[in-house]
Amino acid sequence: MLASLSLILLCQLIGEAVVRGLGLPLPGPVLGLLLLLILLLARDRFALLARGPLRNDGVETASKGLLAHLSLLFVPAGVGVVQELDLLASHGIAIILVLALSVVLTLLATALTFRLVSRLLKQQDAR
Repeated sequence: MLASLSLILLCQLIGEAVVRGLGLPLPGPVLGLLLLLILLLARDRFALLARGPLRNDGVETASKGLLAHLSLLFVPAGVGVVQELDLLASHGIAIILVLALSVVLTLLATALTFRLVSRLLKQQDAR
């Protein structure tokens, strides 16, 4: 379990280092997840890679353990919000309005994208 967790964190570290080193406009953990995905796909394709933390669903077990305790990872963010309650009180209305507007814009963008894709698929089926 420890080796599998270390592999997950190593992939995140490599992703972060590559992004910072190359100045890519991409979060490092996203690149790390892509690296981990490539490793897992290669493991399933080539039996030679199924060693160490990559064997016997070790990474999957470690990731399920992380997901089971995901709520603990939000504790620092909650503490940060509590520490800035005075700032939240002074700008609360603006924050609520911006959040509401962003929700509405996201829903509109999602609905419009769905309609566009469904029209394109209907046109493709008609051919």
